[in-house]
Amino acid sequence: MRIGILGTGNVGRALAAGWLRAGHDVVLGSRRPGDEELLTGLKELLQAGLRVEDPAATAAHAEVLVNATPGTASVALLDSIGAPALAGKVLLDVAVGFLEDESLSHPVVSLGEEIQRAFPETRVVKSLCTIDREVMVAPQSLAGPSTLFLSGEDAEAKRVVGGLLSDLGWPAEALLDLGGIATARGQEHFALLFVGIALSTGTFAFNIRVVPPASPDVQG
Repeated sequence: MRIGILGTGNVGRALAAGWLRAGHDVVLGSRRPGDEELLTGLKELLQAGLRVEDPAATAAHAEVLVNATPGTASVALLDSIGAPALAGKVLLDVAVGFLEDESLSHPVVSLGEEIQRAFPETRVVKSLCTIDREVMVAPQSLAGPSTLFLSGEDAEAKRVVGGLLSDLGWPAEALLDLGGIATARGQEHFALLFVGIALSTGTFAFNIRVVPPASPDVQG
């Protein structure tokens, strides 16, 4: 698929590498696509086939657009691209916004919901925001199976995203569809617990697993 990733930070780079390995056509979107320092830092990815374009060109390229920008700047960046250019596209939102005091920038309505409301013709899916960038592209690095969540209104868009997650190594049984985009609130708020777990365990390379009840035979 043609994947456009908005954001050149660690998350965007990790996802770009993962999808390039899977054979996808990946463009990374930056406000400074010709910056020599940026391009030097992306040398290995560029050699693997990555291209760097401005945000508008990245969106135009993409069948699936990924928002990996800071959550406090995401809507403004998407506004600069414009709703017509985003209409009909699947937009995978992986961002969480933090303020300077480390509180969430979207404490009531999630960033995922804000994007969907601002761009009603765009098919927004929230996922990948409950794990570290290393685990995003290497779920097999964990000691056992874990759970990844999806939120969104469009079933077909979630199917497309599920396929891209599979290409990163996530098995179908790891994916849990939470329902509509309003459920993105829970995913984003998990960031607060994520930080607490990371500080307690000394690592960001972990995930959680939803464990169902044992069967009656086991319970008995």
